[in-house]
Amino acid sequence: MVESKVSHRVAPGDIVPTGRRAFAIIGFAREPPRIPVTDLFAPTLPSGAPLAERLRPRTIGEVVGQRHLLGPGKPLAVAFHSGRLHSMILWGPPGSGKTTLARLMAGAFRAEFVAISAVLSGVKDIREAVQRAELVRAQSGKPTILFVD
Repeated sequence: MVESKVSHRVAPGDIVPTGRRAFAIIGFAREPPRIPVTDLFAPTLPSGAPLAERLRPRTIGEVVGQRHLLGPGKPLAVAFHSGRLHSMILWGPPGSGKTTLARLMAGAFRAEFVAISAVLSGVKDIREAVQRAELVRAQSGKPTILFVD
């Protein structure tokens, strides 16, 4: 028997009303079974971070879609597997994964990631970012991914 939030005890197979939904007790001993599932809302980032940032894939394996770029033998898959970073233009509608792919590439290639807004920045900002990237490369040998969004 399991104690419910209602005023009586429930047994396996009972349906416990919880507002507009109902929860079926399937038959567990004292605690519900612990299923190893990634919690989408786990505090991996500050709670004030935007939801899109908290849900962003952290590895290439977590990316859904983009098979035309990430499938076997496709351009980005080849780049990831070869370890060779190259220039590219990622084009697509908002939410299609351009920023996510760029960030994943930066992590995979151990590169600095610099994001610049094309709307809010100008040529001067891009030149400064390129100069910083050249300095980082000269000092540490680390490449930089400049992402102009």
